[in-house]
Amino acid sequence: MSFRKRLLAGLTLAIGLGALVSAAQAQDVPSLKGKRIGITVAGTEHYWDLKAYQGQIDEVKRLGGIPVALDAGRNDSRQIAQIQTLIAQKPDVIVEQLGSAPVLAPWLKKIRAAGIPLFTVDTISPYSINDTTSDNYSIGEKLALQLASDIKGRGNILVFNGFYSVPVCAIRYDELKLVLRAFPDIHIIQPELRDVIPNTVQNAYSQVTDLLQKYPNKGDIAAVWSAWDVPQVGATQAIIAAHRTEVRTYGVDGSPDVVKMVADPNSPAAAVAAQQPYLIGKTAIDNVARYLAGDHDLPPYTFVPAILVNKENAAEAAKELGQS
Repeated sequence: MSFRKRLLAGLTLAIGLGALVSAAQAQDVPSLKGKRIGITVAGTEHYWDLKAYQGQIDEVKRLGGIPVALDAGRNDSRQIAQIQTLIAQKPDVIVEQLGSAPVLAPWLKKIRAAGIPLFTVDTISPYSINDTTSDNYSIGEKLALQLASDIKGRGNILVFNGFYSVPVCAIRYDELKLVLRAFPDIHIIQPELRDVIPNTVQNAYSQVTDLLQKYPNKGDIAAVWSAWDVPQVGATQAIIAAHRTEVRTYGVDGSPDVVKMVADPNSPAAAVAAQQPYLIGKTAIDNVARYLAGDHDLPPYTFVPAILVNKENAAEAAKELGQS
C-alpha cells in the first residue's frame, strides 16, 4: 500500500477514536517474553516525551519483554548513533518516538532494510508499520476554534512556529491556518515566533515580553498560540508580568502545570489540548506485541483520544487525566 493510501486509511480511523483504543485495550495483549524491544526517543525533558517513553518501557516489562531504551537528549546526531546501535543489536522490534522527520527518514528506512519491524510514536513515516499518536488534526482544529471563539473572531495573534519539521507540530499549525480562513478578522502577527529547545520557557518569555512592549495597547494582541505547551508557559508568565492578562494563551500536550494554569480563573492560559502520553506509549507496545504474535493486519495509525481543557472543564479534565 502506498504511503498516501496508508495515510488516508489512518485518517479514516480517526472517526472512532475512543472506540478504536477501547477495543484494542479490551483484547488480551500477547506476551513479549524473551523479546527485545529497542526504543529510541528524541528526548525526555518534556512531560509528554517522558510519559510516553515511560509508558513504552513499563509495558514491555509488564508483558515480559526486555526494553533496550535510549534517550538522545534532543541531539539529532546522538539519536542517529543510537539508531545505528540498535540496528547492530538486531532487536525484535524498534520503536521510534518523535524527532525531525527529514533527519530521521533515511535512518528509519535503514531499520526496515535491516529486516527489523519499525513502530513509531508521534512520527509519521512510510517505513512505520504502525504509528500510535493523538489525532492531531482534531487537536489542531478544536484548539483553533476555541481560540477564535474566545476572542470573538477578531484580533491579532502571536504564533510560535519553530518545529514545523516535526510532523505533529506541522499538522496542528496547518489546522490553525485552515480554521483561520473562516475568520478573516483574525491576523497572525509577522514574523512568526520561533520556539527553541532547550531554554524554551525563558526564550518564549523573552520573545512575548518584547512583542507586548512593541504592541503596548490593550487590544493590540488578543492571543498567543503554540504547537506544544512549554512555550505557552513562558508566554503566560510574560503576559502576567506585563499586566496584560486580556491576552490569552493556547497550547497542546496538557502538562500538569499547564492544566493547573488553565484551571486558574485569573490566569491568561485559556486552553490546552491535553494528550494522554503514557497511554500512547503503552498502546504502541501493545501493538508491537500483537504484531510479533502474528497479527500483521494492524492499522497504519492508532489514535488515542485527547481532551480539550478550557476554563469551564479544567477541574473535571484534570481528574480524567489523572492529574488531580
